[in-house]
Amino acid sequence: MSPKREFERITDLSRLKAFTNPLRLQLYRLLYAAGTATASQLAEQVDQAPSLVSYHLRKLAEHGFVTEASGRSADGRERWWRVASEEGWGFRDSDFADTPEGAAAVGAVTRGIVDNRMAQYRAYLDQTAAWGKAWTDAAFSSEWLLDLTPAELAEMSDELQALARRWRERGRDARAAGDTEDREHVSVHLYGFPFRP
Repeated sequence: MSPKREFERITDLSRLKAFTNPLRLQLYRLLYAAGTATASQLAEQVDQAPSLVSYHLRKLAEHGFVTEASGRSADGRERWWRVASEEGWGFRDSDFADTPEGAAAVGAVTRGIVDNRMAQYRAYLDQTAAWGKAWTDAAFSSEWLLDLTPAELAEMSDELQALARRWRERGRDARAAGDTEDREHVSVHLYGFPFRP
């Protein structure tokens, strides 16, 4: 059974709180990039015991974020995992803002996401020489200061998401067709938020 191909909006606090643990967020991101993996494979990447990683994968499975990848085990003892949805998940702050516990969970998960993304970007910066000229010339970091209304910012978000989905499909189709030469995972981080100087 392949992953669902629709975006999942989290509205239940107990599900959102599953990601207040930074290791779970890291494991989810690694599993999303890998497609499928065992707890032992993921444990090597996060420098944790396979038993601890297995525990956190089971917790993510209890909340419907990951599921077993059937048909992968060669001997029936290995447990392979995959994300439950190819489109990932998200949440709106406003769905949880009515209680202090909800607001705290949103803050913890959002900060965890940002910390994870920044760690990934810092790792890239530390390794730029190893990537070579083609990749370092193609990589980008940009910031634009705009004057928008909330509706305009929401519209821009929708457009950027549609653009990213189109490029993700293009990469997925190329891999499926066997076009893997010089193809790597690419992480694109965009933030749009109000500020006052």
